[in-house]
Amino acid sequence: MLEIKDLYAGYGREDVIRNISFKAHAGESLCILGPNGCGKSTLLKSIARIIDYRGLVLLHDTNLASFSRKELAKKVAVLGQNYQMFFPYTVYETVSMGRYAYSEGFLKNLSAQDTAIIDEVITKLDIGDIRERMTHELSGGQLQRVFLAKTLAQTPEVILLDEPTNHLDLKYQLELLSFLKSWIKENGKILLCVFHDLNLARYFGDAAILMQEGLLAAGGDAAAGGALDGNALGSGNIKDVLNSETLRSVYGIDIHAFMLKSFGQWKA
Repeated sequence: MLEIKDLYAGYGREDVIRNISFKAHAGESLCILGPNGCGKSTLLKSIARIIDYRGLVLLHDTNLASFSRKELAKKVAVLGQNYQMFFPYTVYETVSMGRYAYSEGFLKNLSAQDTAIIDEVITKLDIGDIRERMTHELSGGQLQRVFLAKTLAQTPEVILLDEPTNHLDLKYQLELLSFLKSWIKENGKILLCVFHDLNLARYFGDAAILMQEGLLAAGGDAAAGGALDGNALGSGNIKDVLNSETLRSVYGIDIHAFMLKSFGQWKA
């Protein structure tokens, strides 16, 4: 179980997120939702220890702040919205970097187990046909799948994804989300995933937290079950969190009515 307690974080002297608390359990997909600038990406960076924070991030009751960077890489993997390769590598080499924490050198001394894991995620994400191509030759959608494969190759207990379907067409979005949902259930992983698209979140997620101006939104029902436990109202089963009144309060429009009207255009 991953438990976040009274988390505060930001940049400089300003807190972007404040008093965030929730729990996430293995095998469930937890969506982090909210308008632009509400602190979704900051929350992921805090959990991954990319930025400093105040509060507690506990994995199986162990404080993640106690882990070395290499130990942390075996426990938590993060894929942000912006990724860069400063030097060209092949797809296979890029995915292999996910095994760095388990090896003695950079792209060296990969074990048979390392190789098997790398080959498996390459196959699962359907990038075997480009495994020898250089990353700078790839499209945005191909790069997205390559970096996701690198993330999964870390075999972490906690996976943090920020807009994982960026640059992907609808077919690959649905295939990727279906794969992720099955993969974390089969392997008992904890998945936290930032979404802007509420349709995809509703399709994909088991549970959700809804953020507003750096706080958990005042809506939903944390006691309704699902992957989250806690006292915050903006967290719980995704069906309960994404209710009409809460969404209208957070986004300023009647999203439920808009969705129904939009889907109605497809009837003909």
